[in-house]
Amino acid sequence: MKTDVIVIGAGIIGAACAYELAKQGLSVQVFDARVGGATAAGMGHLVIMDDLQPEFDLSYWSVQLWHELGANLSESCAYRKTPTLWLASDADEMQIAQEKYQRLSQQGVRCRLLNQAEMYAIAPQLKSGLFGALEVLDDGILYAPCAAEWFLQQFPDLIQVSNEKVQAVEERRVQLADGSWQEADYIVVANGIHVTDFFPELPIEPKKGHLAITDRYPEIKLSHTLVALAYAASTQASSGISVACNIQPRPTGQLFLGSSRQFGTVDPKVEPEVFVRVIQEAVDYFPELENLNIIRAWTGFRAASPDGIPLIGPHPHYQSIYLAAGHEGLGVTTATGTGRLIASHICQRDFEIDPTPFLAQRFFAEGVQHG
Repeated sequence: MKTDVIVIGAGIIGAACAYELAKQGLSVQVFDARVGGATAAGMGHLVIMDDLQPEFDLSYWSVQLWHELGANLSESCAYRKTPTLWLASDADEMQIAQEKYQRLSQQGVRCRLLNQAEMYAIAPQLKSGLFGALEVLDDGILYAPCAAEWFLQQFPDLIQVSNEKVQAVEERRVQLADGSWQEADYIVVANGIHVTDFFPELPIEPKKGHLAITDRYPEIKLSHTLVALAYAASTQASSGISVACNIQPRPTGQLFLGSSRQFGTVDPKVEPEVFVRVIQEAVDYFPELENLNIIRAWTGFRAASPDGIPLIGPHPHYQSIYLAAGHEGLGVTTATGTGRLIASHICQRDFEIDPTPFLAQRFFAEGVQHG
């Protein structure tokens, strides 16, 4: 049976695309191979990032869209408006915090520069000797797997989900693992690092990350996500292994710990030497962690593009195929905006932010057309 749109991938990006397309009245068939992706592995930090202007435009808009949805999300989505504290460990990082404050506040983001006393009043558990922090009030958290499920359940008459693997993609049709073909007017490919299974020409590579979570400690009153300012630098690294402190309080009383970035591997095993570095970094900033039980550690793979900007919009070599991939560590944050951009492309609606920086065309020579 023909449907309006086929979406490949039922993670947070694919689910948000399906939701926004169904909101426009289109029928959507979602296929997911259930191999597990970044949505299941990630921290669910809704964070406004500003290292690149398109990254800021997409993340700020997307976080606002999440906050608009927030009251409607199911309790299992664990959505909370949770500010972020960007921690400065020395004078140089405090300078970075001040520059970040200028950029964010000039563009309408609610944030405050905190001196030592103000920072320790918010998070007295932090190690002594930090210089201060930038508090970003508009950030949040949620549990991404349940948020993806929520998106897929909102339009039951329009969104169908099948746990079937797509093995080939062509103009206006996909082939499933059983050899059958399914047709649609449009195809959205939102399967993270596996996008290159269909389009090896796309410059997407996996960045491995290690994460951990503690047991429940309701007595630890942490109201903010704690992120070292070194984290922003770690996201820009292009080789090797980088580690930066990221500690997120969950509504359950647990603490989520991250995060590492690692190139050149697709091995999902937890690597003790990397995991130990993640924990050491977290304990360094939050000494109390040394006495807490870590109940689980795992890894995931972020789909990264060469310029740090996701690919959102039409594949330049096809007429019916659209890409929503390469979000790296901001997939959960920017899922809402990505879905809205894809729906605007397909339904030819006005764009709410400039779509141009996200087009895959930037990685291709002009003038090549298939189909």
